[in-house]
Amino acid sequence: MTQKLALLGFGTVGQGLAEILLEKEKQLREETGFEAVIVAISDVMKGSIYHPEGLDIAQALKAVKEDGTLDAYPDTTGLIRGKDSFQTIKETNAEAIVEVTFTDVKTGQPAIDHCKAAFEAGKHVVMSNKGPVALAFEELSQLAKKNDVRWGFEGTVMSGTPALRMPLAALAGNEITEIRGILNGTTNYILTKMEEGLSFEEALKEAQDKGYAEADPTSDVEGYDARYKVVILAQKIMNTPLKVEDVSCQGITHITKEDIEEAAKEGYRFKLLSKIKKEGSSIKATVAPEKVEATDPLASVYGALNAVTFDCDLAGPITLTGAGAGRLETGYSLLIDLLNIYRNHL
Repeated sequence: MTQKLALLGFGTVGQGLAEILLEKEKQLREETGFEAVIVAISDVMKGSIYHPEGLDIAQALKAVKEDGTLDAYPDTTGLIRGKDSFQTIKETNAEAIVEVTFTDVKTGQPAIDHCKAAFEAGKHVVMSNKGPVALAFEELSQLAKKNDVRWGFEGTVMSGTPALRMPLAALAGNEITEIRGILNGTTNYILTKMEEGLSFEEALKEAQDKGYAEADPTSDVEGYDARYKVVILAQKIMNTPLKVEDVSCQGITHITKEDIEEAAKEGYRFKLLSKIKKEGSSIKATVAPEKVEATDPLASVYGALNAVTFDCDLAGPITLTGAGAGRLETGYSLLIDLLNIYRNHL
């Protein structure tokens, strides 16, 4: 059975997924039985194309590489241009919506409304946008359940590294009492470079030059990005309602080279730690820089890598390390969600 997809957003991540589907088409079909056809792409800047029998993804990627839009995609019989995101959801034959639009993390929009429209239309959604999951988890989960559709968001925490699926599947039966993690690669890269002798400002500049940090790095360096991921982990893994404002948050802008050097003398390394700890019937969640013992698995996570440790009552502490961002990594997270919808295991 072929899964028909509509992509809302065709930027870095959307193109990453398209490239994966193109390159891995035969392998996926032979190894898993999974086949996907992209029938629609709608991007507010690049344009919109729809063909009910499927688009030529190589041509779509080529068109975008030519001038940054889908204008050069060849006109063929049955091709429709110009549908906006909501029309793409409601008026195409797509069975699953891949939501990778530019979304305001503070409001979760337009991704929240995209999810609502898709669920009400009986369509699955996979996404890498953090905002909707952190801000509207319960509402959207209930709406998906009511309409008997699936909602996948593996990529919202650690990109293609299975920070959500691994504990849910591989650690089932354990009580997870605490989650500790390095959930932001930008800040970990900066702290790593500061250990090498750079100042905060120098390390940030290098992170920006390498594309790890945005021109406005506030969300990363003040801990806001990690705070949203904490909320997602609390809700999905610990099954505990948590609001963004319930998570105390402190960034790394006040950390100096002297702090780093002093910690090293004591046998510690500074990390921006995201922590969720059960305290009786409630949980305490924080994001803050902490001195981590050099023997702690999280202390050996360098550069832009992410890591998370799950403290389990049966298995003990389990640490998962991997990339927390990236074009193909995040595209892969979407593929995993699509595969699990296909397998009906999401």
